[in-house]
Amino acid sequence: MSDALPRRGVATLSRPRVYGWAAAGLVLAAFPFYLDRFWLQAGLFAMAAAIGAIGINLLTGATGQLSMGHAFFLAVGAYGYCAFAGDGTDGLAGLGLPGWLAAVLAVVLAGLAGGVFSPIAGRLTGAYLGIATLALIFIGQHVLFNAHDLTGGFNGRAVPPLSLFGLTFDDTELLVAQVPFGSAEKLWYLGLILLLAGALFARGVLRGRPGRAMNAIRDHRIAAGVMGIPVARYRAAVFVLSSMYAGLAGVLLALVFQRTVPEYFGMLLSLEYLAMIVIGGLGSVAGAVVGGVFVSLLPQLLNRYSDALPLVSAPGTGGIAPGEAARYLYGAAVVAVVLFLPGGLVRPGFRRPARTTAHATERTAQPSHSSGEER
Repeated sequence: MSDALPRRGVATLSRPRVYGWAAAGLVLAAFPFYLDRFWLQAGLFAMAAAIGAIGINLLTGATGQLSMGHAFFLAVGAYGYCAFAGDGTDGLAGLGLPGWLAAVLAVVLAGLAGGVFSPIAGRLTGAYLGIATLALIFIGQHVLFNAHDLTGGFNGRAVPPLSLFGLTFDDTELLVAQVPFGSAEKLWYLGLILLLAGALFARGVLRGRPGRAMNAIRDHRIAAGVMGIPVARYRAAVFVLSSMYAGLAGVLLALVFQRTVPEYFGMLLSLEYLAMIVIGGLGSVAGAVVGGVFVSLLPQLLNRYSDALPLVSAPGTGGIAPGEAARYLYGAAVVAVVLFLPGGLVRPGFRRPARTTAHATERTAQPSHSSGEER
């Protein structure tokens, strides 16, 4: 009897949260019937950013591995989809595969690219890994701009529409309850499904044994190796998983943009993803989603309402461009979060625990167990 009461209490307390999530899902599902194309595209950009942010949060927030090459894997996903789904009629390389298969293969290709780099990611830490992954950006930019037959060069290439279960996600109008559904409306539901699936999978990883091992590696690397956790193997596996999340985000971005441009997948994009997870909350799936929405929506809102905002104006008119203003704002947000909200926007009351004992343990364990890291 004593065990039954607490369980009933927990179930009762959880009902408002379940109802809240159900209400939020219904509201999001109704958006395509009421919002115009701008807001739907902005929401889709936010969904793609949130998916990519979840991936880098698993790597950086949960495992403590700094990566500056996230944009490279987004580019692999975006251009991989174009190469697999393209039919070659535009003069560029393409295999002409079905859209759904091309999307799956693009995500797998991003994971394989991460797997090639994973031995390095498994052994480097901190700034060393950040510098190593930064090289991926330079390599990727060189390939994207010069492999004209594959990427289209500077002008990029058009993105073939996705076809799934007989439904083509293009601008061909589909009437639903007398509301015309174009590409944005159709992709809205696909983006919601992908974001929900990605968030639930990452949440399961973080709450299970892999998540505990990842957190142990992040907080006490030497102690984790001593306890038998294969540190290098976990780091490499998380790097591959993060790359696949980035590839999925790249596919969704390509479908929303309808054209891939090499300049977009540069170092600035990688910095934006780091800002997302810092602002939202390191090591938290909800934090990655909140940070992704914040950083991706801010420049679009500034661009939309630039006429009504002081100092912000359209590019080339003498004021601060919306994109530049957005970088100033979320740069200030990063500083404010680091100083006053260490847990990010989703955990405002979080305070970092003192790590004096942890450092002492690590220093004590290091001389006699230096080989535990590579187990």
